[in-house]
Amino acid sequence: MAVIVRWITENVQEILQISGLTLQSFLVFCTAVILVCFLLKRGRNPPPYPAGRVPVLGHLLALGRAPHLKLTAWRRQYGDVFTVRMGMEDVVVLNGYTAVKDALVDRSELFASRPPNYLADTIVDFGKDIGAARWGPEFRQRKRFATAVLKNLGMKGGTGSIEEKIREEASCLLNRIAEYNENPSDIAHDVTVAVANVICSMLMGKRYDYRDETFRELADALVTVMDELVVGQIINVFPLLRFVPVVNRASINALKESSKIAKVIRQEIAHHRENLDRENPRDFLDYCLLEVEKQEKVEGLTEEIVMYMAEDLFFGGFNTTTNTLLWSLLYITLNPDIQNKVQQELDAVVGEGLPALSHRSQLPYVNACLLEVMRIRPVVSLTAPHATSDTVKVGEYDIPKGTQVLPNLYSLHMDPAYWPDPDRFDPGRFLDAEGNVTNKPESFMPFGGGRRVCLGEQLARMELFLFFSTLLQSFTFRTPEGAPPPLTDGVFDLTLTPHPFELCAIPR
Repeated sequence: MAVIVRWITENVQEILQISGLTLQSFLVFCTAVILVCFLLKRGRNPPPYPAGRVPVLGHLLALGRAPHLKLTAWRRQYGDVFTVRMGMEDVVVLNGYTAVKDALVDRSELFASRPPNYLADTIVDFGKDIGAARWGPEFRQRKRFATAVLKNLGMKGGTGSIEEKIREEASCLLNRIAEYNENPSDIAHDVTVAVANVICSMLMGKRYDYRDETFRELADALVTVMDELVVGQIINVFPLLRFVPVVNRASINALKESSKIAKVIRQEIAHHRENLDRENPRDFLDYCLLEVEKQEKVEGLTEEIVMYMAEDLFFGGFNTTTNTLLWSLLYITLNPDIQNKVQQELDAVVGEGLPALSHRSQLPYVNACLLEVMRIRPVVSLTAPHATSDTVKVGEYDIPKGTQVLPNLYSLHMDPAYWPDPDRFDPGRFLDAEGNVTNKPESFMPFGGGRRVCLGEQLARMELFLFFSTLLQSFTFRTPEGAPPPLTDGVFDLTLTPHPFELCAIPR
């Protein structure tokens, strides 16, 4: 200790000699700096911290395995805006419709950036994709381009829509489920393949069979990546832990499995490059390769960036939609009276044919069921973290530039002020007095909003309607006889996923 004190004293004396300051003036200077820092800190008005913060770890232990529930519970005690300590970093949490809409929609650009995230950044080579890219021209150009291409490929209604492809996949899914002959079955993998085939056809012009081992490996890799990204959050909080054996296992597994997905996409890019028809682009990769050559809409686009953009769409294109569809089957199985009303409406409107998008406006109860599923179990309960692009004021609180901000979408959808008895599954919430669907209900943002809104929202809504209505028209779903009802709390990963469950599909 004496050595340290002597070292400090000698260095201070050296500084004084070089600068020509006296000890007295040096002490006055230090006091002034400390006072200014103190006054600046006092001048700021940061959001409060909930109880449960511990040294080094902050609130990590208090958040537990269901952080969306804990954050929503803290809202009742600390208000719509508060700060959680994630290791050594503060994260501002936004709860409730007013605060979240203000940030994501009303002042979107001020909250549209992304904070550093070691694992996610490493997987996409530090922002070479769309989802993790920081706010700026690169992000805007890539998202605008991807959205335009997806619309060209059918993410729209009317002529040129991808509707027929989705209906074909729905028919394939029907045939696959029929093979189980009414026996108790976990159809999660089958639903995953059906939904994934839609985005894969748009991305790279191909589909997978339900028994395809390559796709099963891809699906398993994706699930592993998402699981390990959650387990590996400690690496994001303390990046140096990536060098510690055992502790770094999650990050190693996430990077290993994500490389499998990247390898498949790279192979597809190489194949597309060899067979590129510049006059007739067939899919997303074709459009991207043409843009790599022309550099008209996305400055600096390379095949590597194309790979990461495609990986983004692959990750986002079926995980959220698959889980929402599984939640819909779970809740419809647990509520046979609601299932019966859905089927009565389908029989009256669609008849013996298969549902089409043209039927959507005539099926308000079907639409209300899907909206209620997205409300009661929003698969994106906590959005990917945002970051402020400038100093902002949220309510009465001051938020510095570069602060990590976490919108809690779960708090919107389970807010009793907007949704009385929020734990009850009730599609009637989304119907007005005349039985029509409420178009833009308040406190309902399952796809986020603003600059970072899900770019595949329209595609997801098309898929959910067509898959759900086709399945319910063809089958009655029941819980296996003697089996306990499926759990409805879900598993919190990057998305809120149903616990594995079995059902019996009885042909109608």
